[in-house]
Amino acid sequence: MRRKLNILAGDKALWVIFFLLSGISLVAVYSTIGLSAIVDLNSTPMHIFCRHLGFVVATCIAVVLLSHVNYRRFAPLSKWVLYLSVIALVIVLIMGTERWLVIPHMTRFQPSEIAKVALIVFMARAIAINKDPLDDSRTFVKLLFPVLVVFLLVTPANLSTGLLILVASYILLFFGGVNKRLWWRCLIIVLLVAVAAFLFLYFVGSHIDVGRIPTWSHRLQSWVHPNPDELTQENMARMAVARGGMWGNGIGTTIHGRLMTQAHNDFIFAIIIEETGLLAALGIFALYAWFYFRCIRIATACKGQFGSLCVAGIGTLILLQAVINMSVAVGLLPVTGQTLPFISYGGSAYLFLGLGLGVIQSVAFDNKKQARKARAEVLKAGDKESETVPDNSAKANNATIENKASNNIQS
Repeated sequence: MRRKLNILAGDKALWVIFFLLSGISLVAVYSTIGLSAIVDLNSTPMHIFCRHLGFVVATCIAVVLLSHVNYRRFAPLSKWVLYLSVIALVIVLIMGTERWLVIPHMTRFQPSEIAKVALIVFMARAIAINKDPLDDSRTFVKLLFPVLVVFLLVTPANLSTGLLILVASYILLFFGGVNKRLWWRCLIIVLLVAVAAFLFLYFVGSHIDVGRIPTWSHRLQSWVHPNPDELTQENMARMAVARGGMWGNGIGTTIHGRLMTQAHNDFIFAIIIEETGLLAALGIFALYAWFYFRCIRIATACKGQFGSLCVAGIGTLILLQAVINMSVAVGLLPVTGQTLPFISYGGSAYLFLGLGLGVIQSVAFDNKKQARKARAEVLKAGDKESETVPDNSAKANNATIENKASNNIQS
């Protein structure tokens, strides 16, 4: 009976957060999917919503199933998943299909979404099994090498995802205990390169017609010098935020969401603000902060370094992606194309982040099993001690009775 009731294994708070975000997703996608379903997807809003519902249900099932798997089995599997995702990224790069790998007559998916979760698990495994001292520069470079490979393969088609992978993996190295002085020095170099790349894209990028460089340049220029008269996705998102105000205009009353092709995806947070207000938006941010707090608690409680780093790395990845999406929606960052985890319209991004959550719940479930096992051993040891205590007390009582009897006889 207990096994039947223990379907949602792992951390209960994470389940609550996941179901709340999924519920918000269903309402927000239903409210915003109209224009994109007709124009971009050549379908009906209800059909696309049902498709999203299918992804949400499939993700829930995947998280439940993974939460019951011993997380240690993910260590060797991560290597092969990462290799396959790298091959898929190379194919996408050669074929020039931007972010998508299309399987004819079946489906299409983004290999970068698989790679970013697989890389975190792979890095956690590499740090955990590494026999060399982590303060050595050669070890640092060796650990950073797969990150750079994935970053270089992802970036040409999706700069924001490449940067997200780089930042999340680099933070994971910090959690893993690498040489902090070397870590900070490398961070300074990366920041200097990032500033140089920003200046290059802003001033020169629009004149270089190579790959997506003109697109990145235009996004930077539009962010630094927005044209309020231009009807762009980012301008409509800002208008949606301004219209929402503190309390919003009511669910299903969006105006700008019906004019935007990415309202259900990249800019869904702006539409949520338009309909429910800034207070609801702060509540969503609080859910992600709570999510990360629970991840840190789980990582701290895990005795194995591999499990601890998996939870910390995947949690950091999800939090960073959420912060980037929300920042873009309110105009704090240029347009990136990052979805809002567990809220934006489902697909490979939704499903593979769900697999990452499944890994976290697997570690949390294992922590609970280990804690129950430790408590059982303590209780067992206590029972053995309690069994010996009555015997000793009985001997003491018998000795006392014998002493009294001898005294009476002597008297």
